[in-house]
Amino acid sequence: MMKKFRTKISIYAAMGSIVPKIFMAYQSWFWASLVLNTIALTIFVFFWRAVYADTNSIAGLELEQTLTYILLAQVFYPLTDTWLIFEFGYSLREGGIAHALLRPVDFQLSYYVQYLVRTITNLVLQIPIALVATFVFGLQWPGDPQVWAAFIISAFIGRSVLFFFDWILASLTFYTTETWGLGVLVFGLELFFSGSMIPLVMLPGALQTSASMTPFAQALYVPISILSGIMNPAELPHLLLIQLAWLVTLGILSRLVFSQAVKKITVQGG
Repeated sequence: MMKKFRTKISIYAAMGSIVPKIFMAYQSWFWASLVLNTIALTIFVFFWRAVYADTNSIAGLELEQTLTYILLAQVFYPLTDTWLIFEFGYSLREGGIAHALLRPVDFQLSYYVQYLVRTITNLVLQIPIALVATFVFGLQWPGDPQVWAAFIISAFIGRSVLFFFDWILASLTFYTTETWGLGVLVFGLELFFSGSMIPLVMLPGALQTSASMTPFAQALYVPISILSGIMNPAELPHLLLIQLAWLVTLGILSRLVFSQAVKKITVQGG
């Protein structure tokens, strides 16, 4: 029993270990992303300083609170990365999906492992951005270990929620012959509803409630609100329960949707 378990662990670990090697193979992409992310970070800081030029508070947040949130959101932006739509679309076009489905492993679990490893790799690559945010723009990192523990738990659950949501959307590619439009649409929704560009607490009533309940918000807005101090600590149990409810619901739904969608698969190449 234990031998079989170790074998399965080694298989998924091997799949996960491929991800950092892929990133290391494209070093020019890393440097290009670093420059673009630094420019974006600078634009965000000056934009919000301009917004607060004639006011001391917006939606109860002062300038320093908002800048802390925005800087942290940019550092931890990889938590919102969705790529399964393009991955499934590419595999369908090239025929690789047929080989992947025939492997003697759980198809969804193998991608979940890659999802987590890719996230960790991307976060490590964000260290230069974190240094810029800290030493150039004065980002103050929280020093309370309990805040960090709550953030890590929330970020892990939120990232898992987004994986299952991304999986459901990616399953729709089995019904199409082109995935670019769907991928771009999801990317646009992610930018707004994740809270990466604006704290969702600044949105008006009903829109704020709706946006904060999306899977995108669970992945970034909720954990960053905890880390930046925007979220009231008394709300933490309630927020984690909401995230767990999303996790269980989407986890089950993703399996059901995929089991039906895979029946419609049409390999376009290979």
